[in-house]
Amino acid sequence: MKHSYLITVGVDGSDGGRRALDWAVREAVARGGAVRAVSVWLWDGYADGAVVGLTPREQAAYVTEVLHRDIEDVTRRYGSSVPITAEVVEGTPAAVLTTAARDGDLLVLGSHGHGRIRHGLLGSVSESCIHAGPCPVVVIPVPAPAGAAAA
Repeated sequence: MKHSYLITVGVDGSDGGRRALDWAVREAVARGGAVRAVSVWLWDGYADGAVVGLTPREQAAYVTEVLHRDIEDVTRRYGSSVPITAEVVEGTPAAVLTTAARDGDLLVLGSHGHGRIRHGLLGSVSESCIHAGPCPVVVIPVPAPAGAAAA
C-alpha cells in the first residue's frame, strides 16, 4: 500500500539513529504517513567499533537484529498507528540512503559528533546525503553529553 507521505530514515543502532527514527515516526504520525527504516552494513569485521570477527552473514544478521530492536522500542512508545518497514542493505551508507529515499518525501538522519567544523557536526554520511539527496533531508542533532564544553 502506497502512503501519501513516505519518510525514509537511516538507523544504525546509535543514539543519533534512534533519535532520527523517533523523530521520523512522530512526523509520520502528524502527516498520516509511513516510515521506511533503513540500516546499511558493509562487511569489515567490525561491529559497534570493536573487532569481533563477524562473517558477512553474521554482520548482516547483527544489523538486522539492532534495527528490529530499535523499531520495537519506537513502536512501544507510539503504538502501531504508523506503518514502519525495515530494510537492511549492504553498501556504503550515503549511497544506499539516497537511493532508498528516491521514492520518498523526506530523508531523516541523525547527526554525528560535536566537532568544531561542519563535517564534525553533521558527519560525512549526513553531509553527503544533504548534497546528493533526492528529497529534503532532515538531520536530527544529538545533544552534547552533560558537562561537555560547547564547541
